[in-house]
Amino acid sequence: MPEILRTPVTGPSAWKAADFLNDDSWIFRLTPAHLAELNGATRALKARGIGPLEFTKADFPLPALGAELARILHEIEYGRGFVLLRGLNVADYDLDTLKVLYWGLGTHLGQIISQNSQGDLLGVVTDMESGQYAKGGYYEKGVRGHRTNAHLQPHSDSSDVVGLMCVRPAKVGGFSRVTNSLAIYNEILATHPEYVDPLTDGFHFDLVGKGKTAAEISNSRIPVFSYFEGILSCRFNKRQIELGAEKCGIPLTKLQQDAIDCVRALSIREDFLLHMDFQPGDIQLLNNHCTLHSRTGYEDHEDPAQKRFLLRLWVNVPNGRPLAPAFADRLNSGNRGGVTKRL
Repeated sequence: MPEILRTPVTGPSAWKAADFLNDDSWIFRLTPAHLAELNGATRALKARGIGPLEFTKADFPLPALGAELARILHEIEYGRGFVLLRGLNVADYDLDTLKVLYWGLGTHLGQIISQNSQGDLLGVVTDMESGQYAKGGYYEKGVRGHRTNAHLQPHSDSSDVVGLMCVRPAKVGGFSRVTNSLAIYNEILATHPEYVDPLTDGFHFDLVGKGKTAAEISNSRIPVFSYFEGILSCRFNKRQIELGAEKCGIPLTKLQQDAIDCVRALSIREDFLLHMDFQPGDIQLLNNHCTLHSRTGYEDHEDPAQKRFLLRLWVNVPNGRPLAPAFADRLNSGNRGGVTKRL
């Protein structure tokens, strides 16, 4: 049986929205010196004809910013679990150059892993479904939410850290929301301790096309909350849990359903939510093990060249937090593995 934490999580990683009412220290503003380093490293690679995915951290020197990124990574892993980098003027770059710059920055965060069955390491977040899922229903069709303009419910991604660079915001909406999953655990301990055991026992998640087959579910029961070697971690996606139960042919018990409904309800409660309105050039970095993220639905510009467009990285950090084996095998691809590429 897995160990279960029966006492509240304390420290900076268990925050609530009120902690940031008059505190924007989570925004890291890139200085002219930082931007000069990014631009210099990017230009050097472009001059050699090297594109994203074709180079490593050693090829992208960031003497000053690299040290700051190491500090930021420590804050993401052991502090509040999120940071927003601001100050990049995307109007100064074409898309190919932005991809080189963003990939280079990502190499300073850790190992970049596959996000989909095509093996993409540098993903695109934009509406590829022409708005047809604006009212939801995409999971049931095997479509992943980042390819739609729908409202996305609070969830965690399948990597240690997810990074989102805003190239273009939406015409209306598309706002980011961040929730602290450890604060949710504390609230459940205080108000509904009967939910702790089913959430710790875990569920078979529907992989929504991220498995070795399109219809695959997780091999193991993945805990929503996993306590391992003294650290609490979370993985949550309510709809994937429900679809996983349907595919297994084993309905959720009332206690299980009530437990995941409670997590979802707390994750959208205003006292747990930090609101972010992306500006062009913003780079959001989130620890998937202690935060959940969501997005409001949005309306795009009619001009395709003005559509909401973000670049995404999934990163596993060096010397990341210990994860229980069943929790770490998120996608049936091994310990902290990315999405299996299907030929």
